[in-house]
Amino acid sequence: MIRVPILMYHSVTDRPNDDTKPHAVRPSDLAEQLAYLSESGFTPLTLGDLVASLNKNNGRSMPEKPVVITFDDGYADFHSHALPLLDRYGFPATVFLTSGWVADAGKDAAGRPLDAMLSWGQAREAAQNGIEIGGHSHSHPQLDQLRTEDLRQELRRNKGLLEEKIGTPVATMAYPFGYSSARVRHEVRKAGYFAACAVNNTIAADRHDMLAIPRLTVGRSTTVNMFKRAVEGNAVPLIYLRERLLTKGYAVVRRTRYGLQRVRGNV
Repeated sequence: MIRVPILMYHSVTDRPNDDTKPHAVRPSDLAEQLAYLSESGFTPLTLGDLVASLNKNNGRSMPEKPVVITFDDGYADFHSHALPLLDRYGFPATVFLTSGWVADAGKDAAGRPLDAMLSWGQAREAAQNGIEIGGHSHSHPQLDQLRTEDLRQELRRNKGLLEEKIGTPVATMAYPFGYSSARVRHEVRKAGYFAACAVNNTIAADRHDMLAIPRLTVGRSTTVNMFKRAVEGNAVPLIYLRERLLTKGYAVVRRTRYGLQRVRGNV
């Protein structure tokens, strides 16, 4: 069985605001984590390259120690802090971009950005430097609670804008908040995505649904020892036990909530 740690980052800053603080990583911590991956022989891949490598029919081989580095939302500090560190090590990564939050979204602005965000020009520059741009919805809603038509608009508007502004095909995405459902995944596939990330805080494996790929959260409280244990696949369930239990419990709550909304005719 192929096992791959897929790391989920958000903001990279020493001065996060109250909204981003729980998931913000210090630039010095990110530098130490990337140095460890480099020194330990990991080969970073974009999410798209990982999925392509898992497809045994296309001739691509899987590196001995693969890892995928992802960033959600598209914060401006990715350009100022994360991108230079990735460049230093020659590491690719995947940024899942919320199109309505882009700094110069203009008439397409939607939702409420949690901090300063990337501009379209910065996103294009990142793409030209080996960064895969993936989808993350248009306004960052809880996709599993939307009416189906609104869900389709969120997915397709996001994908269309990214492809128009970045100038490259977009075939991977991540669910806002990590929330999805069978209905959401069905619409994601129909929208033209071949892979999508959740959270789940476990090591990804080739047995997983490619539209519900698990990731490992890296946040402000992730120590270097926790990071090493996670990427090496040692005791990952123990490190993330509380988060995994909460995720499973909340999934039941969310399915029940959506079912009640359907009964009431609200979706």
